[in-house]
Order: sequence, then C-alpha cells, then structure tokens
Amino acid sequence: MHRRTLAAAVLAALVPLATVTAACADRKPEAKPSPPPTFTPAPEPLTPKVAEREFRAHVANDDVARAAGDERLALAWATDGQAQLTAAEYRRAAFDGDPVKRYEYDRPKLYVPRIDVKKYPQWFVAETVRRERGKDEGRTVYMAFTKRSVSDRWKLSLVTEPRPKTKLPEIPLDAEGYATAMFTTDTSVLIRPREVPGIQATLATEGPTVIAAVVMETGWSTSDYHQQARKAERKARSKGLRLQTVMVATPFPIFALRAGHGDSLVLYSLSRNSSYTVRNPRDRTAKPPIPPEVEHLLDGTVKGNELHTFETLQFAALDPRKAQKGEEQQKARVLARTGTFARATTPPPKN
Repeated sequence: MHRRTLAAAVLAALVPLATVTAACADRKPEAKPSPPPTFTPAPEPLTPKVAEREFRAHVANDDVARAAGDERLALAWATDGQAQLTAAEYRRAAFDGDPVKRYEYDRPKLYVPRIDVKKYPQWFVAETVRRERGKDEGRTVYMAFTKRSVSDRWKLSLVTEPRPKTKLPEIPLDAEGYATAMFTTDTSVLIRPREVPGIQATLATEGPTVIAAVVMETGWSTSDYHQQARKAERKARSKGLRLQTVMVATPFPIFALRAGHGDSLVLYSLSRNSSYTVRNPRDRTAKPPIPPEVEHLLDGTVKGNELHTFETLQFAALDPRKAQKGEEQQKARVLARTGTFARATTPPPKN
C-alpha cells in the first residue's frame, strides 16, 4: 500500500512537468536579431596625391590636439615610436605647466613608393621644414607615415631631424612622382637595411673598436653614445651607484628608400636603456636619485634600490651601395636623430 501511494505521488508530480515540456516543444523558437552589417571601406591606392592629402590631414589634426593639450586625440594620430614620444611630450608639458609645442610646416617633398592596393602596411615619407609656431627658424625633418590595414587611418610612425649642415641624399622620383622602396633584405647596398639599426646599436653600446666600425662611421650618433655612457658610469660610481647602458633594436618598422647613386635612405628606431643600482645592496636605505630628465615619468619616489630608464630614439642613415671592383667602399653614416626618455620604472625592493 505504501508503494502504491508513493508511485501515485511521483506520477502526479510528473504529469504537470510533461505538460509544460510538451507546451515548450509546441512553441516556436523566437527569431534572433541579425547582427548589424559590417562596413569595410574599399582599398584606396596610395598615390602622391593621397600622400599629400594625408600629410595635410595629420598636420591639421595634430595641431588641434596640441592647441587643446589633448593627449588622447594626439595619440589617435600617432603609432610605433612616435606614439611613445608623443605621450612623453604631453606628460612633460603637464609636469612643467607649459603648453605643448605647436608646429608649422613647409610644403613637403613626398617619397611615395608603389605599393599594391591590397598590400599592407602601406607607407610614405615626407621631407619638410618644421618650425615652432611663432618662430622664424625651422629645422628639416623626415616624417614616416604608415597605414596598417584598409580600415585603419594613416598615422605618424617616425620623425627625425637631420644633423645641421648635413647634405641630404636625393631621392629619385619616376615620371609619375613615385619613389622606389627597397626590401629590408636588399643586398645591393653595403648593409642590408634591416641590419642598419643593429650595426648602429653595437657601436653605441660597445664603442668604436668593434668590427661594426668597418661598415659604419663612428662618432655622431654612434660611438659618441658609448663615450657618454662611460662618462655617466664614472659619475654614478662616485655616488655609490652602478650604471649600465645598452642600445637595442625595436620592433618598430624600418623604412628604406632608394637614393641617388644606388644608395639607400633608411629610417628606423632604437631604444637606449639604462639601469641605476645601488652598489652596496646591504644598504637598505640607499636609493638612486631621480634624474631631472625623467622626473615627469615617475611619482617622485624610488621604491627599491634600482631605477630603469628607457629612451626612444629615431634615426635616418645613408646606406651606400656596394662598391664595384677597384672602387673605394664608402661607409654607412647616420644623418638624423631625435628622441627622448619615454618611460622610467623603480622596481620594489628584492627580498
């Protein structure tokens, strides 16, 4: 009797459930809303006319950002190393309480390579005179612009200033106004363009006696970095600090154009990284002082006994063609540089 009562109770409980299930089965599933259609712009061929339009657009939008002190807007028009330098510039201006510098530009010479409309990234280089607003004297600059995809906007990737009184190479243009891009693996020049940054970084880190001096001129923007670092190391040692400085390549793009006489103009970035450490690690109270040039990148305190700084540097170099038999081989030489401290960190004390 007890079993019959239990079975009846279970059956009674299942009947409503079966009814609900049957009702759900009869109900038609609601239609899900269709996702909104996506719009992909048609690829636009890169021409000298398009490059001039995009150069003007960048100059106008960058000036709007600078006039308003709007770092976020400025960063919307910059990428790669230039994005790091732009952020550092705005941060320095805010720290000092100064307005961000505004610039005016002469009409540029545009070096636009022929790039298939479906191939990305696309890029071009502008050579122009840039002057700070309100000042008469300007400086020549190389500016490299890039577009990474069909839906991306053109952004400024690199800006570098030639050394004063430097003779700049001619960049030949064809009848339609196009320059010739070079593969970074091109072997018709003394140094393959992709290896130019590494050669310079070696000279800057290790000095003029390394084998890299055989193919690149020493001195300005190469071995002089090594000399500066050695001098800074001696100064740090006198204050109870250990300083290590190294120049390294970056993942940012390398732009190579065919110049006159078969040479190449190569634009690229390097990073110069320095580490300050207290020489006596047992002295828990000793901390490296914050250099004035990176105060705007830190909160005014050093957590442990180390301080690391990172400079983003941008260059242009002339990479000569390989000499023919009987000719004297010219060396590569750095033509332009710019850059500053982009980041600084103070790690917490180690256990």
